[in-house]
Amino acid sequence: MNSGEILQNFSADLHLHTVLSPCGSLEMSPGNIIREAARKGLDIIGITDHNASANCRVTARIAEKFGIFVLCGMEVTTVEETHGLAFFENFDQLETFQQRIDSAIYKIKNDPDKFGYQVIVDENEQITGEIDWLLLTATTLTLDELASHVHSLNGLYIPAHIDRSMYSLTSQLGFIPQELDADAYEVSRFSSPQKICKQFPYLNGKTFIQSSDAHFLKDIGTVQTIFRIKNRSFQEIKRALQQSRGRSTTISKHYERDL
Repeated sequence: MNSGEILQNFSADLHLHTVLSPCGSLEMSPGNIIREAARKGLDIIGITDHNASANCRVTARIAEKFGIFVLCGMEVTTVEETHGLAFFENFDQLETFQQRIDSAIYKIKNDPDKFGYQVIVDENEQITGEIDWLLLTATTLTLDELASHVHSLNGLYIPAHIDRSMYSLTSQLGFIPQELDADAYEVSRFSSPQKICKQFPYLNGKTFIQSSDAHFLKDIGTVQTIFRIKNRSFQEIKRALQQSRGRSTTISKHYERDL
């Protein structure tokens, strides 16, 4: 750690879905998410709709009024049908990546009655747009291609809920590739890094985060990752995931849903 630097603990939940995700509750508007995050004492949140980022900018604007930092990105489905979180420092990088995902996703028309609505909203919760193709479908990107595209834009790639029985590395591949170029690994609120490392000892020493994967307001912040960093910024979070310059990442105890 550099001399004179003061590090603080910031609580984070980096896996939240807005109303843009067809599986997200209609209560998950950007404003509601930020108010609930503030009520739960979160300092940092991640917006990770399925293969889409259109509600990131409005969420970040609202969050500024509450002193909450928003890590903007999406949850991408690879051709292997694994889920991965992709985050970027600025909206130019995010837009470039979004264009890559739009060209890679299998465009199947969404059926709102079957899968749910996929709406873009403004700060007043007014619908300003809707994505026609189903966002839950896979892209043509492999795991390695996803990691490569994210890192080419200086983003962060974190395989999502690696312990889950669906859409995870373990469910789809049966293992976690040792050579995967991941910045960290996410475990769901139902597991722990200790359990994962017992099953895959070569992950000892890797960075883990734990997130709620909230699709409903009540689930926001039910588990939290604690970043020990200088300030709330993309670069400081990146340093914490890299465990560099004294920054660190730890997982908090579980929180009750009725907080």
